[in-house]
Amino acid sequence: TIPENAEKIRNAMFRAGAGKIGNYEDCSFSSQGTGTYRGNEDSNPEIGAKFEFITTQEIKIEVTFEKHLKSKILKALYENHVYEEVAYEVYSLENEHQNIGLGRVGLLENALSETEFLQLIKEKLGSEGIRHSTLLGKKIKKVAVLGGSGASFIKNVIHSNADAYVTSDLKYHHFFEAENQILLADIGHFESERFTKNYIVDFLKEKITNFAIILSQKNTNPVKYF
Repeated sequence: TIPENAEKIRNAMFRAGAGKIGNYEDCSFSSQGTGTYRGNEDSNPEIGAKFEFITTQEIKIEVTFEKHLKSKILKALYENHVYEEVAYEVYSLENEHQNIGLGRVGLLENALSETEFLQLIKEKLGSEGIRHSTLLGKKIKKVAVLGGSGASFIKNVIHSNADAYVTSDLKYHHFFEAENQILLADIGHFESERFTKNYIVDFLKEKITNFAIILSQKNTNPVKYF
C-alpha cells in the first residue's frame, strides 16, 4: 500500500488479532519498495488515471496470525486498504506456537504428600483404581495433566519440572521413564476425559441459546474393575 495508508491497515489487522508472538502483540515488519501498475478501462486507480503506467513508493506489511483468524484478517485488510485491488499473500510457518499445546501444568494451592495427592485425584475424577510409578517421598505441588493417551509427553512433563503427571494409557515400560524424577499417575482413559462433555455443553449453551442441550448421564466406559 502507499505509505499514508500503512498505519491504518496495520492497526486494523492488529485489532483483528494479527501480530501476536509469545508475550508480545502488535508485531509486524514493514519494507519499502517501488510498485508499478497500469489500470484498464474498468479500473478506478487511487493514484493516476486509467491506462496510465504508474510508478509509486509502496510499503509491504508483514504480520503473523493464527490460521482460524485468516478470514477476519483479510476482511480488515480489504476494508482499510485504499487500493481497488489488494495484493497479498498468505503462507504457512513451521514455527511451533508458543502458547498452544496439549494438556496443562498448574500449581496446587497447598502441597500434598504423594498418597494424599493420589487419593485426591481418585476421588475428584471418580477413578476406581490408579496405576502409578514409584513413590519418591516428596511433596506434590506442580502438576501436569493431559486427558487421554499421554505417554508420549512424559519427557516434556519432566522437562517442565512438574512433581506429578496425571494422564492415562501408560504401558509397562512407560513407568520406567519416570526415572525417579516424577510421579506418574494413570487414572484410566475414560476417567481422564469424563468431564469434557460438561465443557462442550457449556460452550453449546453459550453459542446456541435457543436450542435445548441435554447432558447424557450414560457411562460408556468399556473398562471394568474387579
